[in-house]
Amino acid sequence: MTTAGPPTPGAGPLSGVRVLELAGIGPGPFAAMLLADLGADVVRVDRPGGPGLAVDPAYDVTNRNKRSVVIDLKAPDGPARVLGLAERADILVEGYRPGVAERLGIGPEDCHARNPRLVYGRMTGWGQDGPLAQRAGHDVAYIALTGTLGMIGRPDEPPAVPANLLGDYAGGSLYLVVGVLAALHHARTTGAGQVVDAAIVDGTAHLSAMIHGMLAAGGWQDRRGANLLDGGCPYYGTYETADGGYMAVGALEAKFYEEFLHLLALDDLAPAHKDWTRWGELRERIATAFKSRTRAEWTAVFEGTDACVAPVLSLGEAPHHPHLAARGTFTDHGGITQPAPAPRFSATPTAVRTGPARPGADTDTVARDWGIPARPAGDPDDLVTDGG
Repeated sequence: MTTAGPPTPGAGPLSGVRVLELAGIGPGPFAAMLLADLGADVVRVDRPGGPGLAVDPAYDVTNRNKRSVVIDLKAPDGPARVLGLAERADILVEGYRPGVAERLGIGPEDCHARNPRLVYGRMTGWGQDGPLAQRAGHDVAYIALTGTLGMIGRPDEPPAVPANLLGDYAGGSLYLVVGVLAALHHARTTGAGQVVDAAIVDGTAHLSAMIHGMLAAGGWQDRRGANLLDGGCPYYGTYETADGGYMAVGALEAKFYEEFLHLLALDDLAPAHKDWTRWGELRERIATAFKSRTRAEWTAVFEGTDACVAPVLSLGEAPHHPHLAARGTFTDHGGITQPAPAPRFSATPTAVRTGPARPGADTDTVARDWGIPARPAGDPDDLVTDGG
């Protein structure tokens, strides 16, 4: 049974929920950050030396709003310490290969023996079973097998890699968060925890549900750059401007399309909206028009209109856009400009409460708040449990 305290006013809708994160890279830490942004008390178990591919802890925004302890899971008492924390948690998040947590003695059965209500969230690329379950991989390989990577990019070029946003974070982290919160609701209703198997291949495939429906209906061609939403349509894509910038166009509906053409002084092309045979001509003339002015000039032209056109901004430019600045979409904390927590809540607002957790820095406060004795004096970098 967990011992989470009462919610703290103003800390977010998940205030009072305890999350134990076993440190990893990529989608697991991002999922735990989202839970922390929503107000959960997330304690990250870092390993001595840190994970591979990790950024400087001072700049790892995915560890904001969390606390950290360091535990060596290969030490004789390491698994017992983790189990002591799991006994007091509502949710556990881990991203090991299938079977690793079990071999370490901190798998679902071990944890549920101590805490039957625990939601045990497992984040992997390939999933807990299947022919590739034990294989190494990264975002780009996972999305490649789902058919989604092959959809992205120009038809005469290799598929464009969408950073690790589509697989790791959209198909992975967000599905893990949805899964553990749904399972938490079930646990609080029934008293029974469960395992959530969040695989990036499953989540990414799920994201393409609408496309599969369009494909079955004959409204989508199974090739890149030939469809309404993949850059094949000349009024849904990007165009270069005179100064090497880009404008993004999404003028799909007829009334938006007509306004878009009018502002480009291309009214004569209105009949080409549904005429695929004229899309080549349409694309060429739109491209020529955009090349005649700078990005700033075109931004001014489309400002305040419903033509569905926007400048393509860089990461550094985005926080300064008037709309995003007015909404506070980005925030500055500890000298780091970063996206603010999302979504927003009317009664339980969220915030960046603390900067990135430093490995092992929160030993004393976690021991106090979670009711676990601190490690004896002289060894302050870790936690010890009393066996629950």
